[in-house]
Amino acid sequence: MSDATKTRHRTVKVDGLDVFYREAGPEEAPAILLLHGFPTSSQMFRGLIPALAGGYRVVAPDYPGYGHSATPSRDEFAYTFDHLADVIDGFTEAVGLTKYALYVQDYGAPVGYRLASRHPERVTAIVVQNGNAYDEGLDNPFWEPIQAYWADPTSVEKREALRGLLTYEATKWQYTVGVPDPERVAPDGPAHDQYLLDRPGNAEIQLDMFLSYGSNPPLYPGWQAYFREHQPPMLIAWGKNDPIFPAAGAEPYKRDLKTLEYHLLDAGHFALESHGDEIAALIRDFLGRRVARA
Repeated sequence: MSDATKTRHRTVKVDGLDVFYREAGPEEAPAILLLHGFPTSSQMFRGLIPALAGGYRVVAPDYPGYGHSATPSRDEFAYTFDHLADVIDGFTEAVGLTKYALYVQDYGAPVGYRLASRHPERVTAIVVQNGNAYDEGLDNPFWEPIQAYWADPTSVEKREALRGLLTYEATKWQYTVGVPDPERVAPDGPAHDQYLLDRPGNAEIQLDMFLSYGSNPPLYPGWQAYFREHQPPMLIAWGKNDPIFPAAGAEPYKRDLKTLEYHLLDAGHFALESHGDEIAALIRDFLGRRVARA
């Protein structure tokens, strides 16, 4: 590996907050912004970053409250998707990302689609790995208790009913569910995530974020309008066995995007864990044809 392709671990100030990020690749190369899901952080891209850094500037931040970024108290910082998107918007400006391809997974989709809708001229392409933008993607049993909380946000009982999603057993389940060969999933990811998830006060932050996820479906029509109007080249690389965001959520993208390359993988929610090499190859091929080199 050349020095430029080795991952650097950095922190930058955004609105007074320390935002941690991983970066690799030549600074002048086309940029890829990797946006992580729940309950993880930029660590989910630990293998993907070096696989892409030979031809791209690859940047992966941690949201506030996740990974190694600052975790201000709930009294000081509103943990909502709107606010996370504001911070990541400021982050892109702080690190000089004026144009970038997006990789979105899970929570990364509502963060990334807010950015794309605000700044369509900045987005060169989108890679979607189990990231939802359609009502069909939420029509499954996993979401029922969360939707019940959206419907009754002052209910302590409905909030408490979601606390089981923050346990180590639930985190390990997210990593291994739908994976035909669980031995391909290293235990390091869920262990790392849970260590940070278990920090004092973090559980309440995550429950706030479950509630805030209800702000996303009303925005789906606007995101879909963005897809239709701006037609960003899109690569779908989706774990088809994911019970959280099943393949039913991938299909509707076909309605709105003309330049769509569609791959359902025999994988689960965190498809990079079992199919990282395959996804990296798909991305290199896709961006190599769709995104102009610097």
